[in-house]
Amino acid sequence: MNRILVPDWRAAWKWFSVQASALIVIWAALPTDAQAAVVSLLGVQPASVAGVLALLAIVGRLIAQGEKSDV
Repeated sequence: MNRILVPDWRAAWKWFSVQASALIVIWAALPTDAQAAVVSLLGVQPASVAGVLALLAIVGRLIAQGEKSDV
């Protein structure tokens, strides 16, 4: 039978790729003025923040993050 979820889905919150993806969602949900305040502290462009978070999510998917699963 095909599984929809990975066998260890309950541990997904620990995975770096899931954490980075959650940060992307949080960033997108922030009001524009809050994003502006954050980027002014960091000294970067708002699009750069989203891009870096997306890159971290991709890298997180490529890194082994626990035991091998039988998916």
